[in-house]
Amino acid sequence: MPTVGVKRDLLFKALGRTYTDEEFDELCFEFGLELDEITSEKEIISREQGDSKASGASDIILYKIDVPANRYDLLCLEGLVRGLQVFKNKLEAPRYRRVSPVNGEPQKLIITKETAAVRPFAVAAVLRNITFTQERYDSFIELQEKLHQNICRKRSLVAIGTHDLDTISGPFTYTAKAPGDICFRPLNQTKEYTATQLMSLYKTDSHLRHYLHIIEDKPVYPVIYDSNGIVLSMPPIINGDHSKITLKTKNVFIECTATDVTKAKIVLDMMVTMFSEYSVSVQHCFVLCPPDSESTEKIAQLLTRMCLRSRATGVGDEIEVEIPPTRSDVIHACDIMEDAAVAYGFNNITRTTPRTYTVAHQFPLNKLTELLRQDLAAAGFTEALNFALCSQEDIADKLGKKISETKAAHISNPKTAEFQVARTTLLPGLLKTIAANRKMPLPLKLFEISDVVLQDETKDVGARNSRRFCAVYYNKSPGFEVIHGLLDRTMQLLDVKSARGEGYHIQAADDPTFFPGRCAEIFVQGKSVGRLGVLHPDVINRFELTMPCSALEMDVEPFL
Repeated sequence: MPTVGVKRDLLFKALGRTYTDEEFDELCFEFGLELDEITSEKEIISREQGDSKASGASDIILYKIDVPANRYDLLCLEGLVRGLQVFKNKLEAPRYRRVSPVNGEPQKLIITKETAAVRPFAVAAVLRNITFTQERYDSFIELQEKLHQNICRKRSLVAIGTHDLDTISGPFTYTAKAPGDICFRPLNQTKEYTATQLMSLYKTDSHLRHYLHIIEDKPVYPVIYDSNGIVLSMPPIINGDHSKITLKTKNVFIECTATDVTKAKIVLDMMVTMFSEYSVSVQHCFVLCPPDSESTEKIAQLLTRMCLRSRATGVGDEIEVEIPPTRSDVIHACDIMEDAAVAYGFNNITRTTPRTYTVAHQFPLNKLTELLRQDLAAAGFTEALNFALCSQEDIADKLGKKISETKAAHISNPKTAEFQVARTTLLPGLLKTIAANRKMPLPLKLFEISDVVLQDETKDVGARNSRRFCAVYYNKSPGFEVIHGLLDRTMQLLDVKSARGEGYHIQAADDPTFFPGRCAEIFVQGKSVGRLGVLHPDVINRFELTMPCSALEMDVEPFL
């Protein structure tokens, strides 16, 4: 868990009251945090480097607070105070809005194609009319470092650059150039260096040398220019000295370059929202999340205390929850319910004996599948396991059907013609397995029980899995009676009797995959679950086979 160090007196001043150490420890516990240590800068230096090094260090009391790894909004004093104030009902949960410039258009950051080779993404924002004090400035810099060490993965995913907007002019250009073509005066240096020289200079720097490996082997280095050609930064290594921020800075341009655009947006949201109380520029986002609850009004109040503005919609037990950009950790309904539990107070949950006892057991569909596999193998059939992806030709043309009739889920960018769609039937895989084993002694009796994928508009992903059972018999004669016998044995195992109505029966059907007059549809309790029959000679030839073949394919899920 990340640890945030805050000055006790500044923290209490921001909270509007003082606490004893025990009281603040209890407040942290209620909020889901942990007061890890009470120390001072002098004590830390003395412990790590000895008393001689600690002379002259500050005696100001520091609170070391452990925060959850995914609560990036608690990594600075501003976010921590805001969260605690809302939790204690002393502050209304903030609502963030993006503010457009009063005069002119927003600043632009142009990304060129050259960045694709090294660091392809960038996002930006402006904090306008910000007022820095020394404490706010220190917190601003420290938040960047905390984010760099956590979500940014030591700048490998995201690198943050902050600049005094009044010293530069847009539009800004984010590009990538050869190291020898980049030349500027880096932060806190007195002369200009090329990027190549900087990499050598910083190899001995105790702080920056840890980030050099990110780009040093790349043919080009990322760099950001303003409209006058002034270098703002060479991410993820160093900013330019020209645009460095100071206590007098009023407008801050923040850019985040990244290899992960989602992480970049999260980091930018954290930077602007944490210091929005000193300025006017924020971004916002929201989602609807209807958690299951007995008291919607109470849950809505609890969530609002956790910076999640909520209200009961009045439609059943539905709650509308607005997710601010500071809460990137909320990605599912269960995250919202976790916050509701924190606000309610874990200590307030009455200890009770569970009304039901649960024991883990196998997923019913998988258990049925395993039982069928054993008995089908005992019936003399060999199990095959084929790829879930196949070509469009396998499930359509080769079976005498049109691809539009198959309800197949298509791969948008297939790497090979063999993996264009998710299979909608198990039959092609078994026929290809037989084709690859034609030299084996006849007869070949194979089966497979696996999932197929079918388009389904009722599902949130637009498709669903369906567990199927398929068997083939390949010999000098079609062997329809063998496949029919396997069907009867399967139904016997599933405890389904051969009878119309409540049992199962077969009746003649037409299917281009099967030989005319040699195809039957399988009905169970009046519903079609599959087909069996002798394959059409054209289908057999398309799979490069020369002998007759009978096949059976049916849905397993109706038998659960």
